Parts: sequence; structure tokens; C-alpha cells
Amino acid sequence: MSQISYKDAGVDIDAGNSFVENIKPLVKSTKIPGVIGGIGSFAGAFELPKGFKEPVMLAATDGVGTKLKLAIDSGIHHTVGIDLVAMCVNDLICNFGTPSFFLDYYATGKLDVTIATNVVAGIAEGCKRSECALIGGETAEMPGMYSEDDYDLAGFAVGVAEKSEMDRVSLVQAGHKLIALPSSGLHSNGFSLARKVLFEKMKLDFNEDFNGKPLIQTLLEPTNIYVKTFKSLKNEIVAMAHITGGGIIENLPRVLPEHLRAEVKKESVKVLPIFELIAQHVDEDEMYRAFNMGVGMILVVDEKDVDTVLNKTDGYLIGEIKEGPREAVMI
Repeated sequence: MSQISYKDAGVDIDAGNSFVENIKPLVKSTKIPGVIGGIGSFAGAFELPKGFKEPVMLAATDGVGTKLKLAIDSGIHHTVGIDLVAMCVNDLICNFGTPSFFLDYYATGKLDVTIATNVVAGIAEGCKRSECALIGGETAEMPGMYSEDDYDLAGFAVGVAEKSEMDRVSLVQAGHKLIALPSSGLHSNGFSLARKVLFEKMKLDFNEDFNGKPLIQTLLEPTNIYVKTFKSLKNEIVAMAHITGGGIIENLPRVLPEHLRAEVKKESVKVLPIFELIAQHVDEDEMYRAFNMGVGMILVVDEKDVDTVLNKTDGYLIGEIKEGPREAVMI
């Protein structure tokens, strides 16, 4: 009677071991003070940072959405890992948490060591841009669950905040100014709509020239990471809103108390060309609900600190906090 191996069933343990060896130097490159041990144990370890009076651990998890489909179809795998880290750490800093470490989950139908290594290289790069450590993860080869060419990603960021600094909503007041930090593009939201418009409706292809480079490069431009900006301007920032799915309209109210509204001047928003292209076939209101429109993060800033923030960032004024029901409106 012939015997069936795990490899015959579609899972290659040797490929998995080879992958682990490939990523060891990538993981090591993200090491920061606080990391205990290396990969290979059953859990990653990180020492609680010192200097906090009442430290609170914060955690955020996210994925990359259907941006992964474009990475897979185009064969460009080294940037979506940056997106994965960005979507998690950009949420953490909105609660005034400083990212400490990151974990990833990579699932695929058949492990391609080269592709998986490129993905993790992107994750490591995202961690370095976030000044946090990649201390572990999970790679799952699941034939029958995914097609051989597909993979999925999830990320988990953990950080630490001072308990007294976490409640930003109560600090927001009428008269505070709104400063937009530019996005690099779509970031990691709205890709299902973008793909439908660009590739089904407009019949464009990946190599279509767009502003002097292939369209796919613009679409896969990694999400901006705002951790260093947060660290350098923490004392000048009242509150922060990460502009992801739902756009400005749905994310900005998350930092407002019940009696205040955010008024955003639509004419002040520096809309990126990629959104202007998509908007040829999408209503404006839908555009502002599905996409960031060129605004990756919004800072709520006291008027006295506006010049400092503008001088230290590439941000620009887009509105103000006023009395009224809790909402964000485009005027």
C-alpha cells in the first residue's frame, strides 16, 4: 500500500523551514530595545517600556483588503507588508499609543518561499518606519482553502500609552484647527471600487501610463506611516483621526465630543490625481465615503500650535472645530 505524505496533501514542511531561515535576518533588522529573544520560540517577548506612570497596553489589528489582489495579479509583493503595518500602527497612535511590536499572519494555498519572503521584507520595512519590532508571526499553508497563487495577510500591532493621555476626545474644543497630513494614494481602502472602475469600467491595464509611471505603481504605493510625526509633535497634537474606510466624513467624528462638529473646507483638500481619475465614474459623495481623497491623517491642533505643526510636517489647514452636533461636514 502506497503511503501519503503531508507534501502529497499540499503542505511542504521543508519549504516552510526554508522560509523561516530567509526571514530571520529581516526580523533581526527590526530589533529595538525591549525585544527579548528571537523568532523560533512559541511566543514573541517584549519588555514593558519604562518611564510610564500608568502604562496601558494598546492593540490594533487590520489587513490590506483587496489591494492584495492587485499585488498578486501584478507579481509585486514587496510593498503590501508596509501597508499591513501602516494600517495597524496608524490606528494605535490615534489613541496616543507608541507602537512596540508587530505580529503577522500569512495564509496561502501553496507556500512560494520567494513571494512570502518579499511580503515579510515589506513588513520588516514597515516596522522600521514605525520604529517597532517584528517579533513573530504565523505562516499557514492551506491547500483547498486558498488557490495556489493566492495569499492573505493580517497584522497585529501592540503599543503602550500613558493612561492619562488616552482620552483625546475630552480635550477637543471649539476653535481648534484641523490639519491634513497627505496620503500617498489610496492607502489600503476602497480598492474593490477602484478595481471595478479602472479595470472593468475603463478597461485600463496595469502598465497604462499614469502621470509618468505605470498605473499599478500608483495603486500599490505603500500607505504612509505617521508614527515619527506623532512622536515629534505629540505635545502639539490634541487629537488624531486616521482616515481609512469611510473617509473623512466617518472617521473624523470618532475624535469629537457630542457637542462639537468638524467643518472641513472641501476646496482645501488636495485631492490626488488618482482620485480624480476614479471620480470620472463615481459620484463625489461616494468618493468621499470610500476613499481618503488625499488625506491620510487629520490632526486636531490648538491655534497656538498650528505654525509649529505646519513647519514640521507637509500638512496643511483644512478646517476647524465648531459648536454643533457631533459630525464632520464638507463645506
